[in-house]
Amino acid sequence: MYITMTDNDSKVKVYTATWCAFCHAAKQYLDKLGVKYTDLDVEADPENGKQAVEKSGQRGIPVIDIDGDIIVGFDRPKIDSALKSHNLVA
Repeated sequence: MYITMTDNDSKVKVYTATWCAFCHAAKQYLDKLGVKYTDLDVEADPENGKQAVEKSGQRGIPVIDIDGDIIVGFDRPKIDSALKSHNLVA
């Protein structure tokens, strides 16, 4: 199951690139949890890359924005904590 929202107002945004294995892992994890998100490809749209750097202060991906909580990389404990604190998972 692959859930991707195109709505820019979604609470979860994932800044990714097609070649990034950790980006794929992060999206698969969110899919497994049933969390809807907006997938923002940093290669396809340089503006997405600029936003990711502005939010994270770094150039690494994935950058996961969970309702304002910024997580760089695929860090399950941080993702779980942010999702729970924003009532996006039980």
